[in-house]
Amino acid sequence: LEGELEAIRGAGTWKSERVIASRQGPHLRLAGGGAGILNFCANNYLGLSSHPEVIRAAVEALEKFGAGLSSVRFICGTQSIHKDLEEKIAHFHQREDAILYASCFDANAGIFEALLTPEDAVLSDELNHASIIDGIRLCKANKYRYKHMDMQDLEAKLKEAQKHRLRLVATDGAFSMDGDIAPLREICQLAQKYDALVFIDECHATGFLGPSGRGTDELLGVMDKVTIINSTLGKALGGAAGGYTTGPKPLIDLLRQRSRPYLFSNSLPPAVVGCASKALDLLMESNAIAQSMAAKTQRFRSKMTAAGFTISGKDHPICPVMLGDARLASVMAEDMLNRGIYVIGFSYPVVPKGKARIRVQISAVHSDEDIDRCVEAFTEVGRKHGALP
Repeated sequence: LEGELEAIRGAGTWKSERVIASRQGPHLRLAGGGAGILNFCANNYLGLSSHPEVIRAAVEALEKFGAGLSSVRFICGTQSIHKDLEEKIAHFHQREDAILYASCFDANAGIFEALLTPEDAVLSDELNHASIIDGIRLCKANKYRYKHMDMQDLEAKLKEAQKHRLRLVATDGAFSMDGDIAPLREICQLAQKYDALVFIDECHATGFLGPSGRGTDELLGVMDKVTIINSTLGKALGGAAGGYTTGPKPLIDLLRQRSRPYLFSNSLPPAVVGCASKALDLLMESNAIAQSMAAKTQRFRSKMTAAGFTISGKDHPICPVMLGDARLASVMAEDMLNRGIYVIGFSYPVVPKGKARIRVQISAVHSDEDIDRCVEAFTEVGRKHGALP
């Protein structure tokens, strides 16, 4: 193991963990004295992780329902707040029912094995999240991988998969490493043509994409054509933890009977349920927070492009600054921190070799001044390390 660890260090892909000594938010204090740090790498899209009403809801749930259930759901771990939140999630996504998990990783680990048999087929985008890949590995269905967002390749795979009983197309709604959005209209058209179901992972879309923050299916006008949605409570919806599946009631009923991560994991803690429930209330009361994301995202992307950087994706608050070299991404991220900007370099195995980047994430609680300061620091650091002319 020591030899393998040394190889990781030598390749410049070692991942260090910075220790935060404050709440999550646009401004951080790091352990060891780093104060006034601007945070540009959290999934706190709507800034709700430190919202006073969200925190208050968590405290109230903690006081009323306790720290945890010490049990799985079907034994003695289901509280009224779990059922209320599942109903609220289904209503938010305009689906029949929903089921809670400890994380969306667990939701993705639990759905494919429960739903698909050796008679079925699953067709997966090659850049899907690791949790989708792992979930598909657990099932006995026939597996097809299509090129990233390539509809010609997906159609060819769908034709090939016609011999199977059921076909499920699985894709991220928004791809977390690249900031691009799946062509759901075209995927749904192909699914209809070849009698397939559509599954989307909405972890990087729920709460802020679409006119009212419902996600990529709302953004692209296909809410009635996507069969299954998996998403998280740990990003835009409060930022704590937890995930869920929402879709047809028979599917949710089946997951309660057969999904192993659901059957063998403790119930979601009441404080987490309280956070997520209040976050959904705030979203359904007003779409102002969700809509504020677009202008801030565009400000960062346009200013960085004008400075000479290549920003992957389009119109998503995930803004990958493409650098190519793993070591360059790492040293630039460290230099950014020295200038008071918290960002992280991403390299293999999180992204493909040769496609290292610094992934910047815009939040609704970033000010225009915060964004401009980040761009200025990137420009200085980029020139220093030869990433800019």
